[in-house]
Amino acid sequence: MIIAVEGIDGAGKNTLVQALRRERGADALAFPRYADSIHAQLAQQALHGKMGDLTDSAYGMATMFALDRFGVRADIARYKGSDEIVVLDRYVASNAAYSWARTGDEAVVEWVRELEFDRLGLPLPDLQVLVDTPPEVAQERAVQRAAQDASRERDRYERDAQLQRDTHSAYVSLAESGWVSPWIRTSDAGTIMQAVKDFYAKEP
Repeated sequence: MIIAVEGIDGAGKNTLVQALRRERGADALAFPRYADSIHAQLAQQALHGKMGDLTDSAYGMATMFALDRFGVRADIARYKGSDEIVVLDRYVASNAAYSWARTGDEAVVEWVRELEFDRLGLPLPDLQVLVDTPPEVAQERAVQRAAQDASRERDRYERDAQLQRDTHSAYVSLAESGWVSPWIRTSDAGTIMQAVKDFYAKEP
């Protein structure tokens, strides 16, 4: 089973992912993979102003993040239809939400879907979770996190409060429309565990 945990910066995604690992023995994978992927590393440099005008292009940045995920496509795909669970800290919906927020054009959502699921062949998630933290609360958490960790300087996206608000709105729209697979909006691990049980109960 593939569970994608989504939300804006500071929403509490990692906390929820770790809770799922403890309670269900799930495997976990976080995107972007800054330590392991050249595409993610280039995107990170762009977000810190070190790649010229690359970050000005929402489509260019989305492509870099998509290629990061493509690098572990086979690793993710093995969980599809399996009793094992992988919890993804961000997945394709992250690209859709941030790109929509950056461009203001909902058409980019379909472009992301076609790029990542159709052309790159990434597996669809079985369940998507929106960690529905208010943007103001998430922003304060992100600021505190950066202050406590000198190595955790906020990037261009994280510093842009309006972008975070717009991205949250985009996420809500994706969740409400059931974009590509079922969604739940929660920050409670117990609610997600019940959704996992319900998913397996429906399996033949």
